[in-house]
Amino acid sequence: MQKILRVMIIIAMLITAYLLILAWRDDYADAPAVETTPNAATTVGGDIPSTTGAAGDIPAQTIPVDNGLATTTPAQDTNLISVTTDRYDLKINPEGGDIVYAALKQYDATLDSDEPFVLLENNSNRVYVAQSGLIGPNGIDTADGRASYRSAADSYTMKEGQQTLSVPLTYQQDGVTVTKTYTFTHGKYPIDVSYQIQNRSEQPWQGQMFAQLKRDDSKDPGMSDKGALSMATYLGGAWGTPDDPYNKLKFNKFSNDELNVASDEGWVGIVQHYFVSAWTPDNFTGQFFSRETGNDYFIGFNSQPVNIAANKQLTLDATLYAGPKVQSELKEVAVGLNQTVDYGLLWPISKILFAILDGIHKVLGNWGWSIIVLTILVKISLMWFSNKSYYSMAKMRSLAPRLAALKEEHGDDRMKMSQEMMSIYKEEKVNPMAGCLPILMQMPIFLALYWVLVESVELRHAPWILWIQDLSAMDPWFILPLLMGVSMYIQQQLNPQPTDPMQAKVMKFLPIIFTAFMLFFPAGLVLYWTVNNLFSMTQQYIVNKKVEEEQKRRTVKVLS
Repeated sequence: MQKILRVMIIIAMLITAYLLILAWRDDYADAPAVETTPNAATTVGGDIPSTTGAAGDIPAQTIPVDNGLATTTPAQDTNLISVTTDRYDLKINPEGGDIVYAALKQYDATLDSDEPFVLLENNSNRVYVAQSGLIGPNGIDTADGRASYRSAADSYTMKEGQQTLSVPLTYQQDGVTVTKTYTFTHGKYPIDVSYQIQNRSEQPWQGQMFAQLKRDDSKDPGMSDKGALSMATYLGGAWGTPDDPYNKLKFNKFSNDELNVASDEGWVGIVQHYFVSAWTPDNFTGQFFSRETGNDYFIGFNSQPVNIAANKQLTLDATLYAGPKVQSELKEVAVGLNQTVDYGLLWPISKILFAILDGIHKVLGNWGWSIIVLTILVKISLMWFSNKSYYSMAKMRSLAPRLAALKEEHGDDRMKMSQEMMSIYKEEKVNPMAGCLPILMQMPIFLALYWVLVESVELRHAPWILWIQDLSAMDPWFILPLLMGVSMYIQQQLNPQPTDPMQAKVMKFLPIIFTAFMLFFPAGLVLYWTVNNLFSMTQQYIVNKKVEEEQKRRTVKVLS
């Protein structure tokens, strides 16, 4: 039975390692290649999605024109328009009115950097932009080029105390005025994007809005400070609707026509480590699409075709989210967008662990100490089961001399030896399989916490003490993994030792193997396992002493 116990413990640990590697492989191993150098000057015509719907299907609009609406004064130069808010540093290209640069002011680029993290950009290293426009029979964005907007200013800044900031861009042609407006809200990442189309011409205006994300096949910059040996996280497309909240769409499937869904409350986006960009339609049904052009990938939606009669106007709205994967904020943008914080198959456990961890952090203000408190709470919740297990293991430890004597007595008669061992276990009320319980119960929690640490942006660059300045990255000095290995070895000495010499050798090497395995895991996870070992050692030591006292009392009673 001891042999089975040891084998099950080893198998449990190996299964844990296998599941982590398997989860990584399924999602991330076939990420696009990154050998090519993206071309920042890609022809704009290739960026325009095809129109949908016949002219006869276009509904007529009868919204009266607001004659009091003034046209903004155009700026003289055509440089990028700068926008500064409490959350963003952005740049908008007047050609098309696309966001071609977005830096997140509340997130550092790397652990030791004072520069903000750049999510969107368009240069020789990476192309990742948020595009939108008007296409169709009278669309102003065509394969020949994008609309050239004018702005009243070259830069916009959200002032202290200002709750919203609007950036209007205007385009006029043949009696039609299009006002594309970006609206930023203080303290929030969602950006409202609206197209007000005023048709002062004598002819109806026909077209539709599109909104899309364009990205090349470059690496995820969010992984740049995690170490060369860290496991990559998912980089690719995603979409969701209220009926089907979260679906991944890998880059290599963008051209397979797999995305053909219509929804008025859905979203389409590109997901990377800790951050996400997503478009969602407002008050109209969007036809979701994806496509691939060379090294560029597009995911977005078209609105339904619209027909604006002469001297009428219409407004089309959409929301762009370009920021961190903070679940509470994503949930407010669209149904299922919060699931881009992908905790995998064990997501129910991960969500519970994060909720508890977040609650503790609000009190302590330090994620490292919060992990330690979480570990203790988990151990307390499992204490009843652990005590039973440790009691059985302590009893088996006290029975080691009798079991060794059995081996000497019966030699190679395995059947007789097994019968005698079972008789002793029954007499002493010991369950040798109970020793597996703590390990087996910890494995789902271990795996779930791994995904919490890897996926939760709240723990990005979160320090603990001294040399641990990022709990989501590996320990740079490998001190925690070594401490974990030592604690595992000491814990082994408190447990009954295997009678089989080969098993004994395997068990001695297990702390070394597990230490090597944990060297490149997030420091927060190693901290959890180390504290778990220390707590288990203390618990096992107390139980061992209690069993020894019971054995002494029984011996005294027998002798008397």
